[in-house]
Amino acid sequence: MSTSISSLTPYFIVKNARVAIDFYSRAFGAEELFRMTDPRDGRIGHAELKIGESTVMIADEYPDFGALSPDTIGGSPVTFHLATLAVDADLARAVDAGAVVLRAAADQGYGERVAMVVDPFGHRWMLSQKIEDVAPEEMQRRWNEQTGA
Repeated sequence: MSTSISSLTPYFIVKNARVAIDFYSRAFGAEELFRMTDPRDGRIGHAELKIGESTVMIADEYPDFGALSPDTIGGSPVTFHLATLAVDADLARAVDAGAVVLRAAADQGYGERVAMVVDPFGHRWMLSQKIEDVAPEEMQRRWNEQTGA
């Protein structure tokens, strides 16, 4: 199948991008690549962060063209999956930076140790550490067993 799409980059809209950039640096080790500040009011109109091998874009709210944060619209259905080598340590780091635990770290039948947090800006993060290789058929068998199906 041919496509013209070459990558997908999340673009976060938040109420206070300066504070969010600081949070993502402390919580997830984000490195700020650059930012552009709106000369009219000082809002961050665009910034780029590096988290692991991924780039994340971030900006303050611009309601005039629909750029609204999860807090403004009552939450987000999107969860960001963050692959990590040490879920427990990374969970503690995120909580220390201000994240709230939604699901404590636990081993899952699909071969990952997983935790979930929500950051202070309304974005949910699933922290996931691979702990074993599990074939899809075995994942389904374990799920069926767990749910009594």
